[in-house]
Amino acid sequence: MSKPRRYWMMKSEPDAFSIDDLARVGTEPWNGVRNYQARNFMRDGMRVGDGVMFYHSNCKVPGIVGLATVASAAYPDSTQFDSRSHYFDPKATQETPRWFLVDIAFERKLRRIIPLEEIRSYADELGEGFALTARGSRLSVFPVTTSQWKLLLSLE
Repeated sequence: MSKPRRYWMMKSEPDAFSIDDLARVGTEPWNGVRNYQARNFMRDGMRVGDGVMFYHSNCKVPGIVGLATVASAAYPDSTQFDSRSHYFDPKATQETPRWFLVDIAFERKLRRIIPLEEIRSYADELGEGFALTARGSRLSVFPVTTSQWKLLLSLE
């Protein structure tokens, strides 16, 4: 019996990497995550085939813009070892990497952006633990329950 599919939200600034960029390349390593909780979600929680909501942050209309799929098991983020990279971590070594990533594959763009303001209006239905609407939460990768996934997609 296969494990039930899990769901995730992954945030990116569109001027750094957008849903259109993912559509163009097809599959991309989700590198540069430097938050331990977000890393743990990728390293310990994500499985190939899990669903991903792609969210544009820090832009004129932040919101959910597309869907993707987890396309690889977690593996060390190579940017942590590159001293020229913005994401270089001098404490990381090949033997004991600190940062992990997964590849994500483009599924589709949504028919419309589901803006954060609209998502906030469903905060009660999404629950107080929903990281996107939780006060002070700045996670770039976090789990989404099946009911949250269905509710958010119904807004499309």
